[in-house]
Amino acid sequence: MEHKAAEDIVISSDKALLDVERIHAFLASAYWSTGIPREVVERAIQGSLCFGVYKAGAQIGFARVITDHATFAYLADVFIVEAEQRQGYGKALLAHVAEALGHLRLRRTLLATADAHGLYRQFGFTPLEKPDRFMEINVKDIYQQGKARTS
Repeated sequence: MEHKAAEDIVISSDKALLDVERIHAFLASAYWSTGIPREVVERAIQGSLCFGVYKAGAQIGFARVITDHATFAYLADVFIVEAEQRQGYGKALLAHVAEALGHLRLRRTLLATADAHGLYRQFGFTPLEKPDRFMEINVKDIYQQGKARTS
């Protein structure tokens, strides 16, 4: 699925267009995935619905959705490269993702963010209604603990 989101950008879910090197470089330094190995990024892309943002043919943004395509999704790894931020590209990306997920009619879509609550609120995200019902297994610094498991 491809969408011309603005005069100068295209958003596509075609994984063949993804610049995995650029995605890995960004994620390896992001606060939520510091040090993530490239092979983990590749597996994550393979198992997810992905959206690339392209300006003049170069990838400037990314979002990944982990979903069963029926009831649930988790939005992850959303970014616009720093040089292209604050130009509305993130909003265009999230509008495209929201439209794609809207067609799936999912019961719940989650995400985690440390600093973009205002942006996500514009697309219908709210704090957990009943956070006491949610639990997690959170392995701190997994990418610094040696080679990630591959099986």
